[in-house]
Amino acid sequence: MDEEVTTGITSGWPLVALGLALLAGYVTHVIGRRAHVPRVTLLLLLGVVVGPHGLHLVPDAISAWFPVAAQLALSVVGFMLGERFFGKELRQTGNLVLAISIAESLGAVVVVLVGLLVMGTSPITAIMLAGIAAASAPAATMDVVREVHSKGRLTDTLLSVVAIDDAYAIILFSLLLVVAQAISGDGFAWSILLTGAWELLGAVVLGIAIGAPMSWVTGRVRPGELTLLEALGFVLLCGGVASLIGVSYLLACMVLGAVVANRALHHTRPFHAIEGVSQPFLVVFFLLAGFQLDPSMFALVGLTGAGYVIFRSFGKIFGAYVGARFARAPDDLAKRIGWCLLPQAGVALGLGLLAAERFPDFGGAILSLLVGTTFVFEVLGPVAARVSLKRAGETPTS
Repeated sequence: MDEEVTTGITSGWPLVALGLALLAGYVTHVIGRRAHVPRVTLLLLLGVVVGPHGLHLVPDAISAWFPVAAQLALSVVGFMLGERFFGKELRQTGNLVLAISIAESLGAVVVVLVGLLVMGTSPITAIMLAGIAAASAPAATMDVVREVHSKGRLTDTLLSVVAIDDAYAIILFSLLLVVAQAISGDGFAWSILLTGAWELLGAVVLGIAIGAPMSWVTGRVRPGELTLLEALGFVLLCGGVASLIGVSYLLACMVLGAVVANRALHHTRPFHAIEGVSQPFLVVFFLLAGFQLDPSMFALVGLTGAGYVIFRSFGKIFGAYVGARFARAPDDLAKRIGWCLLPQAGVALGLGLLAAERFPDFGGAILSLLVGTTFVFEVLGPVAARVSLKRAGETPTS
């Protein structure tokens, strides 16, 4: 009997933790609106304080939820961004988005590479960090936009740019990984290029393969609308299969959203159901992400980490400005879009793990630096994005 009681109490902790996480999301939303601080930043800081590297108020087992929470949240975000990038908005902002995304991605890579080499950083470390610099954090950016109800040309352009940022990051990282391996004396590795190509092309094929039946099936029970069960079922199926076959689940779900946006013409509001259910996923994801951030890593970052933060920020901001001006965008948009692209999170750490696997001698330093700089970009990046959107006059409170 006592064993049954103990088992019941133990099994209740996951629900308690989940309930507290959702309530934390509500509280941070209220505080954020009054203090003008993004909810993302507050959730990350709260996660650091109560997590394993802070007061340790949460059992270690809760931290193990992070990979699943990340996959859930980013699959949903990818689906919504797919409609943003490949849907109707692309016809209006296509050339602008292409110019900005290429310029800011290359800008971050080039400035980080040159800057770190000038500082005396080892070539392997400099090349790997440059390859990672292009990656961004679409979940954090989208959450800020939705939190402040931002609408306008800057907002539309921003969401389209972050939708494709990580695809560029994977391509550039794969190419630079080959260069680094050649410099290290291991020779040219076709396997690295093939792995990168599979991760991208496989994701596209998977998104199309699942998106085609989803476009026809969804919305048939109640004409003109997606139901939550069918929509979420297809999105999670796509994200899960992508992980199983080793392709980018973020990109696969983006393609899924793109296919549905362009093929499911019988829907009047095809992404309403997913938007309505995304909030709990995002709250849990950002809170658990805070558990992973270790403030003590700042001691290991040093000048190289500070240089990476400065060079990546300058590359993103200046590159986005050049791309926007090349596409003849308004001056106000050109000046502000780069400041909205600073957040960096999961994809960067994933690429860092791959770099550490390929170069064990440099892996520890690269991962330590990325964990520290991720903390900086995830805490301050959303603040910069929120301020930029407000100053552009695209928030209701502007």
